[in-house]
Amino acid sequence: METEKLNWLEKKLQTLDEYEREPVPEKKLKGWRGFLGMYAGEHTAGTEFVIGALFVAHGVSFMDLVIGLIIGNLLAVFSWAFLCAPVAVKTKLTLYWQLKKICGANLASLYNVVNAIMFCFLAGAMIAVAATAVGLPFQIPMPELDDFFPTSIGWILTVFFVGTIITIIAIAGYEYVARFANISFPWMFLVFVAAAIAVLPSLGVESISGFTTAANEQIWTGVAAEGLTQFTVWHVIFFAWFANMAMHIGMSDMSILRYAKKWQYGFASATGMFFGHFIAWMASGILMAAASGAVAPGPIAYNSAGIAGALCVVIAGWTTANPTIYRAGLAFQSVTPNWKRWKVTLFTGFFTTVIACFPALVMNLLDFVALYGLVLMPMGAVVLLDVLFFKKFNLIPNYAEKVGIKFNWAAAITWFSTLGFCLFLNLYAGIEIFFLGLPGWFVAIGVYIVMSYLIHKNSLIKKLKRK
Repeated sequence: METEKLNWLEKKLQTLDEYEREPVPEKKLKGWRGFLGMYAGEHTAGTEFVIGALFVAHGVSFMDLVIGLIIGNLLAVFSWAFLCAPVAVKTKLTLYWQLKKICGANLASLYNVVNAIMFCFLAGAMIAVAATAVGLPFQIPMPELDDFFPTSIGWILTVFFVGTIITIIAIAGYEYVARFANISFPWMFLVFVAAAIAVLPSLGVESISGFTTAANEQIWTGVAAEGLTQFTVWHVIFFAWFANMAMHIGMSDMSILRYAKKWQYGFASATGMFFGHFIAWMASGILMAAASGAVAPGPIAYNSAGIAGALCVVIAGWTTANPTIYRAGLAFQSVTPNWKRWKVTLFTGFFTTVIACFPALVMNLLDFVALYGLVLMPMGAVVLLDVLFFKKFNLIPNYAEKVGIKFNWAAAITWFSTLGFCLFLNLYAGIEIFFLGLPGWFVAIGVYIVMSYLIHKNSLIKKLKRK
């Protein structure tokens, strides 16, 4: 009997097809609803409990926060809608498979491994966020700002429990990931808002004018905690814009938007940016101030909204980790084409769960989010140019596939030189990591065009053009 059940499960897993090596067929394309809830659920999530609190710790003032979030989130929505979505709808491929066509198998594999590892770290942070709430009934000690290693065996067991559930949902595929987010988002958003409103009286807020006073004097005071960088409106703008740089400018959300019927569905990201990266970030800042500077999301939410708050943290962590592990699994899949996607995702989930045991990842989330977007950004510029503009520039799209090479030096030089340029700006010009993405992107655009013109001039390319 047990053998029959295992055989049935294996057969069921074998039938899961996410079109990871081919364009998504027309019959599988989705309308607005397939993206509105997914973006809202993914970005009204576990990271919001951490990022909103860290803005408070970095001393952002109230007006700087509001203005910065409006501008930065609008720029992020435009990046999804005008950069990532048109490429995804045109190719209907994952970023990872499209890169093989452009860069060749060897360079694409190197990039995809880096990409997958970065996503594993992000998903690991979300598993850890959810674990801070799951561990509450068992009175497991929660990580503090300066904790690097796991704090107890109970913490490790809780992380592995949460990681297992999240991995199962990611294995089920995009449809289940999107469905989970659609179901979870409305409730999560209400809990975020309700919890913030519930703690306002403890900050002395009894009216709208009282909120303004508390916001300026007790929450977003404009004074950074000891040892932390002072944030300005520019930090907020660029962080809000580039917090998901890997997804939109870096093109990783091709994995999601390849299911879109129209490129305009990229505007669905607005639900995540303004419900999550605006209202939820502000709500979590209020919760941190009411909790006297505590940073562990589980206890903060429980103290403000009880069991509903703790459950919100759990599900919020899941709705971010699910699509992130899904993306990471697709990236590893392109490197291990002989493995079934569910096996790769299972391995990815295990690796991510091990990472999640180290709480330092959560406590340094702002810097990590900026770093992983920066590392992946140059290849997003490569894909954008190759798919949408190369024919207009009289260059050959999908160069590696057409020429039959495994390593496209134009793309490689673009990636490495852009990161080198950003490192130089950081080390020698003193530019913080949050601001490096914009100049880096323009450098990547310029380098890739120049290098492609130089490389495409050889006789083989001329022969291909004549054909």
